[in-house]
Amino acid sequence: MSVNLKGRSLLTLLDYSAEEIRYLLDLAVKVKAQSKKGEVNQRFTGKTLALLFEKRSTRTRCAFEAAFGEEGGHPVFLSTLDIQMGVKESVEDTARILGRMFSAIQFRGFKQSTVKTLADYSGVPVYNGLTDEFHPTQVLADIMTLEENFGASAGKKLCFAGDGRNNVARSLMVISAKLGINFTVITPATLNPDRGFIERCGSISAVSGAKIRITEDLAEVEGADAIYTDVWASMGEESRKEERVQLLRPFQVNEALMDRTGRKDTIFLHCLPAIKGEEVTAGVIDGSSSRAWDEGENRKHTIKALMLATIPGCGE
Repeated sequence: MSVNLKGRSLLTLLDYSAEEIRYLLDLAVKVKAQSKKGEVNQRFTGKTLALLFEKRSTRTRCAFEAAFGEEGGHPVFLSTLDIQMGVKESVEDTARILGRMFSAIQFRGFKQSTVKTLADYSGVPVYNGLTDEFHPTQVLADIMTLEENFGASAGKKLCFAGDGRNNVARSLMVISAKLGINFTVITPATLNPDRGFIERCGSISAVSGAKIRITEDLAEVEGADAIYTDVWASMGEESRKEERVQLLRPFQVNEALMDRTGRKDTIFLHCLPAIKGEEVTAGVIDGSSSRAWDEGENRKHTIKALMLATIPGCGE
């Protein structure tokens, strides 16, 4: 199958086929190898990238800026304090203008509808750098990291312990269903992903052969290749922090939970930033099983691959 993603946006990996996701991951491996060799390419020369941020960011902002800038492109950071979007100007009108000035747009914020509107009205590729529903660029880096440690991801067992409704858990479920990864969400029943979303991923996994499970049973980590977690209160949910801490404390990823896999080579994954002592102990995230820092680096390589694949006029 020939894959051509030029002009495509990435709002959620639900919109991408398994072959297209595989293409992005393979391209990310290629650009990472080029980086490690010290190759200097200028594949974004003459291109511009608008970076719209409603939420703070370390990895997403740095990954987009570094990936685009080191290839000769010009990224422009725009926070809610810098532009009129949603204040004196509609998202639609902002999209129309940015699409005439920039080669592509990244949005990191709250509503999935905002990033969709940007894609609908701008006429250029738009990338979801995080919304309340999905975090697709993050999970590309996650699966790249999983494959760096274990080879092909199909058939591997990935467990997420924590808030099963959050954007990372949901995005991991999507990419796992697409690629045939056995994915288990271990979460309190009150934090299960919504039924419609589970059913949609289930229909996808029926094609790929992935096994998708939702459970409260921590014993389900047995045999896991990787255990993943995220903060217990996402950005915008700070008022519910204490409630979440009480509810999710039993689901902390600690040394005892890692031992329950029954494997010495199980790795730990986290999208970062981490609150050590809450969702994960310092001993785990700073220990030999942690690949969180590799994940963070891989954000740059997977995002560079995404932009190379989708921005018209850029060689790969």
